[in-house]
Amino acid sequence: MELPHLDNLGTYPRWWAMRSPRAVAVLDEHDAVTYQKLADEVDRIAIALIASGVKKGDRVATLQTPHTEFLTTFLATVSIGAIWLGLNPKYQSGELDYVVSDAEPKVILARSRVGGRDYAADMLRWSGGVASVKCVVSFGPDASSPAIPYSAFLESGSAVGDDALLAAKEQAGGRDPCLLVYTSGSTGKPKGALLHHAGVIQFARLQNALWPLEPNRTLNYFPINHIGSLVDVTAPTIVAGGAMRLMEAFSAARALDVMERDGTTLWVSVPSTFAMQIGLPDFDQRDLSAVQLVAWEGASMPEDLIRRLLGRFPRLATNYGMTETTSAITILEPTDDFDALAHSVGAPAPDVEVVLVDHDGRVAGVDEEGEILVRSARNFLGYWNRPEATREAFTEDGYFRTGDVGVWREDGRLKIVGRLKEMYKSGGYNVYPREVEAVLEAHPAIAQSAVVPAPDPVWGEVGVAFIRPESRLDIDTLNAWCRARIANYKIPKLFVLEPQLPLLPIGKVDKSALKKRAEREFRAS
Repeated sequence: MELPHLDNLGTYPRWWAMRSPRAVAVLDEHDAVTYQKLADEVDRIAIALIASGVKKGDRVATLQTPHTEFLTTFLATVSIGAIWLGLNPKYQSGELDYVVSDAEPKVILARSRVGGRDYAADMLRWSGGVASVKCVVSFGPDASSPAIPYSAFLESGSAVGDDALLAAKEQAGGRDPCLLVYTSGSTGKPKGALLHHAGVIQFARLQNALWPLEPNRTLNYFPINHIGSLVDVTAPTIVAGGAMRLMEAFSAARALDVMERDGTTLWVSVPSTFAMQIGLPDFDQRDLSAVQLVAWEGASMPEDLIRRLLGRFPRLATNYGMTETTSAITILEPTDDFDALAHSVGAPAPDVEVVLVDHDGRVAGVDEEGEILVRSARNFLGYWNRPEATREAFTEDGYFRTGDVGVWREDGRLKIVGRLKEMYKSGGYNVYPREVEAVLEAHPAIAQSAVVPAPDPVWGEVGVAFIRPESRLDIDTLNAWCRARIANYKIPKLFVLEPQLPLLPIGKVDKSALKKRAEREFRAS
């Protein structure tokens, strides 16, 4: 059926509840929630937010794991025109304080305890030390928490009538901001990217059109502050009236258990988690027959993993996107074409204009490197309270500067070469780590690699390769492998073998941590 095209992202649960009230919308560790129940809970929270003084444009923050309460607070917040902000429980206190003080939320809804960590001190600090915060609400029943109990927060909404809720919903949507997502901050303090209803809804409809599923059953274990969780999985599932399983803590084996039990139809993740799951001894015995599409995002997939997946699944797909572009810039539609899957990120999405420009601003042609510039109605509204950074992020004619370097292939698909910010100069030559990593990961004994620069008194900078091997690896043989495939100046001057590479919460390799190590390792060598 044609998916509904609503203006307000938060009104999708009610739309589906009116048509399929008993259909399951979300499952977590404890409950299965129908669209009727989800819509009612979203409205209850929205009314309580209104009672707490939340108005259009105000920020509402949630500290939570991938749990139903994350979803309901998100949808309730955006339904009344407020801007939702996810707080990752894995953040250290200083990181949480920075985001809270920068975003200035009016209400914070938080878990007082996640795993073995207690957030009572953080919640007390926010309620008394951040001027914008009028109310801190605790999801849990912990009596020692300084926050208002969740039950009392919901009861406060009894003073607000349905007319106020309806009015708030009617004045929200379109290009109004709905979501504040803080970027990784690899080059400084994180910046909050403002995304809008229209962009998120447009992407959700596009993904469902290009990656169709019937039925639509997804699994989401991504951190709630990340676009992978919010835009790539949550929004497409809810817009399509699908069922989303939420997993509070990722486990490779348990994720496969859930997929088998639920009949998950879309297996979407990042390459590092695919590697963990495919590497399990019993992977080939798992019943994943319900999976209709396997897709990865966030990084390129090693060739050996692509071959393993193609051996079991008829359709694979990928895309390339960023927070600031509301996910996909290019999309590779479901295919079994190994070359396209391994060496491209697909063609521009139908609603996106992409150009590549070289250092002189000249538009790059086929097989020429250039920075990827993107113009689209889905592009973000700007960085929160950073007008100068917003201006710098766009060209004069409205293209967003991704900072990524790409090459057009003959078939019109895009190949990612690397990042301008990751590029380093060795002996005056530009080196893009991603190009070197692709060569390394094509070696049959290498499962994963990450190349970062280290200062060198002769060459300026040289590459240090951190490698997770799959089997015995001889460094001399590896040098010869590289010499046969890339120029000498691109070959790392040091190879470091590691059982695991450090990962960020979303599953990407933590290159900032490796860069610090590289300088020490190279100096010691």
